[in-house]
Amino acid sequence: MDIKAPAKLLRRFRRDEDGYVTLEAIIIMPVLLWLFAACWVYFDAFRQQSVNQKANFVISDMLSRETNEIGDDYVDSTYELLRVLTQAEPTGTALRLTLVEYDGDTASWSFLWSDTRGDMAALSSADMADFQDRLPNGLAGDQLVLVETWDAHDPVFNIGLDAFTITAYSFTRPRYTPKLVVAGLN
Repeated sequence: MDIKAPAKLLRRFRRDEDGYVTLEAIIIMPVLLWLFAACWVYFDAFRQQSVNQKANFVISDMLSRETNEIGDDYVDSTYELLRVLTQAEPTGTALRLTLVEYDGDTASWSFLWSDTRGDMAALSSADMADFQDRLPNGLAGDQLVLVETWDAHDPVFNIGLDAFTITAYSFTRPRYTPKLVVAGLN
């Protein structure tokens, strides 16, 4: 066999302009399907992150407008609202509501109350150091409602994006009353 035969075959193959649509489709179809799946997975992840942030804002705004006392039933209903808005399963979803007040003497936020649903722990006074740089300056006696949400997201296809937790965080001042009324606190 001639050593130049493979090179001659490759040159002839390169110059050949006859095409077979079926063969070309078989070659390109897996690549197109993978690209479609990758686009779908990343679009869905960004969409779910946006949905979770919007749900967090809705809950934060709802709490800021509350004039009645907030108790366990209210927090349970808020957690159910989060699950409905995000269309999430209960196993990977968590909600933490925290009320803080600005201390004018120390120029820092102090912990008043926290309640959770899901697998997250409630905040305590010791945890407030982690939040001081994430909160705005305030006036003595100002209150903020911190809303934190977590949602487990598992992509439909395995294309390099592993399962992860979507977190959302927001804070809002009470709008219609100077202070939020929490059961057992006030």
